[in-house]
Amino acid sequence: MNFCVFRAPRRQMSCLAWAAACYVALLVLCSLCYSNSLYGELVHDDVWAIVNNPDVRPGSSLRNIFRNDFWGKRMADNTSHKSYRPLCILTFKLNILLGGMTPLYFHIINVCLHCAVTCLLMYTCERCVFENPCLAFITALLFAVHPVHTEAVSGIVGRADVLACLLFLLTFHLYIRSIDEWVSEDSFPSTVSPGSLLISLFLGTCAMLVKETGITVFGVCLLYDALVLCRGSLTFQQSLSLSKQMKNVESNSFLLTGRPNLGIVFKMLSVLQVVMIMSVRLWLMGGSMPLFSEQDNPASFSPHLLTRFLTYSYLLSFNAWLLLAPVVLCYDWQVGSIPLVESLGDVRNAATILLAAVMIALCLHCLFSLKRQEKKEVLVGIFFLVFPFIPASNLFFRVGFVVAERVLYMPSMGYCILVAAGLGRLFSVAGRWGTTLLSVFMLLLILLFSWKTVQQNTVWLSREALFRLYPRHASAMNNLGTLTRSPDEAERYYRKALQTNPHHNRALFNLGNLLKSQGKEKEAETLLKESIHYGPHFADAYSSLASLYAEQKRFAEANKVYLNGIENCPDNSDLHNNYGVFLVDTGHLATAHYQEAIRLKPAHYVAMVNLGRLLRSSNENKEAEMWYKRALMVTRKVDILTPLGALYYNTGRYEEALHVYKEAATLQSDSTDIWLALAQVLAMAGRSSEAEKMTLDIISREPTCIECYRLLSAIYSKRGNYTEALLALDLALQQNPSDLTVRAELHFSKGNQLREMNQLDEAFENYKLAVDLKPDQSQAWMNMGGIQHIKGNYATARMYYEWALHLNPGSKLLKENLAKLDRLEKRLTGGA
Repeated sequence: MNFCVFRAPRRQMSCLAWAAACYVALLVLCSLCYSNSLYGELVHDDVWAIVNNPDVRPGSSLRNIFRNDFWGKRMADNTSHKSYRPLCILTFKLNILLGGMTPLYFHIINVCLHCAVTCLLMYTCERCVFENPCLAFITALLFAVHPVHTEAVSGIVGRADVLACLLFLLTFHLYIRSIDEWVSEDSFPSTVSPGSLLISLFLGTCAMLVKETGITVFGVCLLYDALVLCRGSLTFQQSLSLSKQMKNVESNSFLLTGRPNLGIVFKMLSVLQVVMIMSVRLWLMGGSMPLFSEQDNPASFSPHLLTRFLTYSYLLSFNAWLLLAPVVLCYDWQVGSIPLVESLGDVRNAATILLAAVMIALCLHCLFSLKRQEKKEVLVGIFFLVFPFIPASNLFFRVGFVVAERVLYMPSMGYCILVAAGLGRLFSVAGRWGTTLLSVFMLLLILLFSWKTVQQNTVWLSREALFRLYPRHASAMNNLGTLTRSPDEAERYYRKALQTNPHHNRALFNLGNLLKSQGKEKEAETLLKESIHYGPHFADAYSSLASLYAEQKRFAEANKVYLNGIENCPDNSDLHNNYGVFLVDTGHLATAHYQEAIRLKPAHYVAMVNLGRLLRSSNENKEAEMWYKRALMVTRKVDILTPLGALYYNTGRYEEALHVYKEAATLQSDSTDIWLALAQVLAMAGRSSEAEKMTLDIISREPTCIECYRLLSAIYSKRGNYTEALLALDLALQQNPSDLTVRAELHFSKGNQLREMNQLDEAFENYKLAVDLKPDQSQAWMNMGGIQHIKGNYATARMYYEWALHLNPGSKLLKENLAKLDRLEKRLTGGA
């Protein structure tokens, strides 16, 4: 093939120097294009896959990586997306072990992987695709700078695609090399390398464990073998050379049969490996498929077959356009960004027809090329373009997105090969001026793609930059609303999202919740109802609307909403848990719903704690303790430790309570309530000096801690230091608590201290203040009666006793005091 523009380098340098220069150029170009991505934050899906993923933390078990999905959830969990990518998660874990959570190191690895894929693509194209190395270089150049790769390279989660692509190329190259090397016209190896085939099989398996699309490499290898290597892979010259060499070879039969046998073995092993991996994966998934919402993939929820077919077909052409002309790119093509194609008259069907025509033409070209034993670069291009995209096509199963640019990382290899092959043919027929124009065109395209890539990288630098990209994108507006801390600004973004797409159920939900928090209950109710209407499987909307009704005391309506939600979202564990809370608050049995929440989500520690509290309220302490401990097996959180500590405290198990509260204090060292609870346990355990010291330390940090003064008073009173106890209560009252109940209790405690000091008049006044603030304190009324009894005011004492008995009719002490008063009055009357 005659390439004027590339003749000079080949004449001036040896083949090795030329290749080295190409690889260096590719590395420099990749580094320059993605250098500005190195300083980006962890954004979008990175937060869920890395920041909030327990499996990537240094202390987590490696076993969990192979049990959980890409986001750290159990594969069998009904809320899991079933994305099984343990080897990719392992690279995140290694990243954190070596460099912590610093985003820079994550980005460096991604860019290095992209450089490796680019160089390996050129090497593979040189060895297995193109005869002219210049076309391999063009392919790699286009791949290096293509803007559609920015999500895969600049977004850390995209590492799954980049690493899977690397393993895909290694698997393909090793397979083709091991099968095809024996037909080389330069030499005739004495044996075929089964080791290369086994390594290829191993790397293909690793590709599957990095990302699901890696499985397609086996289909590419097997089809390439069947259509190319097994059909006329020997040219006439190669056949002649082979026959001459075989005259001197004794074991001809082995050599003739060695390659087909190995090919058959590889095919059998490949199929067996795929079946094994898929079987293990189905077992881990618990036999269930991922549950996606209409928000994730609206076309798949359409009840009309025609709509689904037309939309899926159009999305194929939409993805093809992103490869051909990546002018408009978006981090999240969700509902509303690409409207459904609902009729044959939709003008977008023309794009589908055009793509179908192009693909048919390319397939026919491949068919004729195979018959004529011509070059196979177009066939390889189609394989690389089509096969890796099949898992994302909705062809075999529903996917959780409309369009995702990162899934185009692997198919773009096929696109680049096809473009290079087309340019090769144009160069071969173009004259001098035509070649120059094509060269200028290629240079401009590379520069334009590079500029677009650099610009697109800035979008991934932060969440703000990501969400502000497309102001007319409803999902972007909704995400901006969730990001801002200003309620007014958030409302503005949600309303903009609804102006773009009035049916955006998450924007309706978020705006409804915002207005609900602002007391605009009527509008909030309308929005939440609409959110349910446009997203009947959106469980959060049911919970929010039901809680609104519950706050308004509309319990029957709240109950109905919960039941409707459970009917439409039967597998949502949170909905069952929330309904259980509602039932408890309204005085009904909730055990079954807490248990159902745990059954649906075995790691639902919130439901476990709620069930423990429910059992604790029924004095079923042993069962409650069991559920608290089971929740702690899921995660060590303060919200679990504190109720367990309270259970131990209230049942007199002070040493166990101390152990639990100390762990809670370690996890949340700035919590006054936890340190106070720890001090209370110390006091009850008889370690009053430690309790006093800890309480004084809390007061030094938070002088307004009323409960600290009360505890300090109790400690002093227990020692008999009534003056200090009284002073502590005075300090508490000086804080002027707004809660009348708290003030009443402080006066009651002060009355007790004064009574112990035999200051009865002052004690009576404090009891009087207590009942003025909280009239239902029977103990204060009884103590007032006792003081009057001692002072000889029997009529007044009787009045206080009787009022206390009215509040607490079962009190034996009150009845005994009244009986004593009766006997005393009779004695006095009889004496008169």
